[in-house]
Formats: sequence, structure tokens, C-alpha cells
Amino acid sequence: MLTGWTDALTTAPGGLGGLVLPALLAFPLLVLGLSGFETGVSMMPLVAAKGRTPAERLASRIRNTRKLLTAAAVIMSVYLLGSSFVTTLLIPADAFAEGGEANGRALAYLAHERFGDGFGTAYDISSILILWFAGASAMAGLINIVPRYLPSYGMAPEWSRAVRPVVLVYTGVSILITIAFNADVNAQAGAYATGILAMMVSASVAVAISTALRRQRRAGLAFTVLSAVLVYALVANIIEKPDGLMISAFFIGGIIVVSLVSRVTRTTELRADRIEFDATARRFITDSLARDHRLNLIAHKPHVATEQEYAMKETAQRSINPVPGSADVLFLEIEVSDPSSFSDALHVRGTDVGGHRILRVKSPAAPNAIAAILLALRDATGVRPHAYFEWSEGNPLTHLMRYLLLGQGDTAPVVREIIRENEPDPDRRPAIHAG
Repeated sequence: MLTGWTDALTTAPGGLGGLVLPALLAFPLLVLGLSGFETGVSMMPLVAAKGRTPAERLASRIRNTRKLLTAAAVIMSVYLLGSSFVTTLLIPADAFAEGGEANGRALAYLAHERFGDGFGTAYDISSILILWFAGASAMAGLINIVPRYLPSYGMAPEWSRAVRPVVLVYTGVSILITIAFNADVNAQAGAYATGILAMMVSASVAVAISTALRRQRRAGLAFTVLSAVLVYALVANIIEKPDGLMISAFFIGGIIVVSLVSRVTRTTELRADRIEFDATARRFITDSLARDHRLNLIAHKPHVATEQEYAMKETAQRSINPVPGSADVLFLEIEVSDPSSFSDALHVRGTDVGGHRILRVKSPAAPNAIAAILLALRDATGVRPHAYFEWSEGNPLTHLMRYLLLGQGDTAPVVREIIRENEPDPDRRPAIHAG
């Protein structure tokens, strides 16, 4: 058999190119053999690491993960090439056809045919156990990874931090997918391969960009070629079996819908893990209290942040809002950092621009940060703050979508509603003025 196989190679039409080109074109068919690599990636947060500082432990985890993935790549490459070679050599071509005895179970076919039903049955059981443990390890990785990304989609349910409910959710999804594919391995293989390739393409492109930015030419060229090969395999797989694309679209659509619903239902949350004022900010607040025994804050979205701009803003607010004529005022500025991060710690910094004192903070959403800061000021000082706004021009629905997607919009009414939801006593609510 081996002699016949090598003779067929040497006499193949087209020489070496006639062998290599079909092999390259057939590469997408081998993608399912790469399916163990994503398990190693998902397990990365669970890899052991040593070190005294978080940076040292991260570097150690990366080194250990590289060892894990390298070992997995070597072992699985040997298995993938070896099993492809052995099954091609020993199994008749017609047995691979749809409905053939080796279709979807080539190694099991050989185990039963060459070593008897006893060994074949043991092989079948071991295959099931291996897949079972692979699924368990993948689930262990997902349990550790997925809850970290939920806040980015506006979702942070308490149950996601508990292992048992998350396992039930993943198990339920797995059962639904199994039912949808009628427990057919061949039907599910294309969808699985699409997911694996999508992850590998994104990873290889990310590394190619990283090496290019670091001017590592050889590595950049290598990963660019790898990215092109994987993109080809992904496109070919999607054309051959579009099931994976449909399932991905279903999951992405579901995530977007749930994310929007979650964001809408959680718009009035404070979304601040904690609030920290630096020494300058605390001094500004203390000085303002000492002068007026009250806190007047002007909400401001800076354009050029010059002394003239702050002077014009203060004059405008005193003319359109009930700011007492000689009252001391502080400016409050929110820089929307990353609207996809639903919650974050707020670090309030004090800044002086030409005698105008400004409290500056970065936050995922402006109205929520303002409300949280006003409530924190009230709790810390015992004084009910007054905040002054201008009405925003434009359609309210447009402002609503800007707030949900970008964390900013018509700020005053949203701030007032967040405070109302979080403080039931009207007499204790910070006052909101919009002119």
C-alpha cells in the first residue's frame, strides 16, 4: 500500500506543483483538525503564574501559555498529519463518500477493521471521553472569560459571577445547538470550523499589526502570509458550509439586542464602582464651601479649555440660570473615555485655568458620572449641591441614541432622572437647573 501510494505521487501529472496546489486548495478541509488550539487560548486566564507583582505574574502567565500552545501545536500537528496519512493510505476512497462507513469516523473505522470490535469500541468510548473533557475545559475557560466582557455590552448580572448558573446557561445553549443540528457531527462541523477560523484570523491579523508597529519585518511578513492563508480558509469554509455564519449572525444579533435592552433598563444606574477626589479637587470643594456654605457646579463640555471660554460659560450660566450673583462656582467636566465600558472607577482631578477651578473626570457616560459625583459630594459634605446646565439643541430621540451608544446626549434630564431613581427623598436630591 505504501509503495503504491508513493508511486502515485511520483507519477502524478504536473510534478511537484500538481501535488502542492491541490493540497493548499484542500487546506480548509483540515481546519477541523485545528480545533484544539482555541481551547488552549480560552484556558489562558487559568494558566499558573509566579511573580510578586501583577506585571510579573502576567509575564509568567504569557510564558507558560506559550509553552502550552507550542506543545499543543506540535502534538496536534503530528496527530493531524499522521491521521490524514494513515486514513488516506488504508481506507478505500468510496468509504469516505457520503453514507460510507468511514465518513466522519475514519479512525474509528480503522480501529474496528484492523483491531477488532473490542478495541474499536474502546476507541469509540475514549473518543467520547476526550470530546467530553475538551468541552469541559472549554467551558472552564468560558466561565472565566465571558463575565469580564459582559459590562462592555451593558450587562453585569450578578448570577454571571457564580459558576453554577453560567454552567447551566452554556449547557442549555449546547443542547439547543445539538437539537438544531439533529446531533449530526458532519452538519455541525462546518459551523465549528467557521468559529475556529474566525478566531484564528482575528488573532493572526492582530499579531501582524502588532509586529508591523514594532517594525519586526520578518515576523510581520510571516504573520501577514499566515493571515492571508487563514482568510482564504475562512472564506472557503463559509462558501462550502454557511451554517457557521448563520449561527454567528444569530449570536451576534442576540448579543446586540440583549445589550440594547440591558443598556435601556440600566440607564439610571450610577455606574461608578467608586469615586476618588485628588487633593486639588478636595481643596476646591472645601474653599467653595467655606465661602458660600453651598456648592454650585456648572456642567461644561470644553472645546479649547481657555480662560476666555470658562469666563464666557460662567457669564452665560449666570444669565440663564438662577446662579446667585456673587456665588462661588466650580466647573464640572466629564470626558467620555470608553462608552463600551459600562462601569468604572471615577477619579476626580482638580485643575485651575486662569482662576477658574475645574473638576475633571473620565467616565464611560457623562450623565451617570455627574449624578454619582453630585450624590458623593452631598454625602461627603452634608450640603445639597446645585448643578447648572444648558438645554441641548436637537431631536430628543437622537440624544437618546447618542446616550445609549456614546454615553452623552441631552445631559440635564438624564442626570435628574438618575438622581431621582437613586434618591427617593426629594429634599435630599442634588438640585438640577437647566436654562
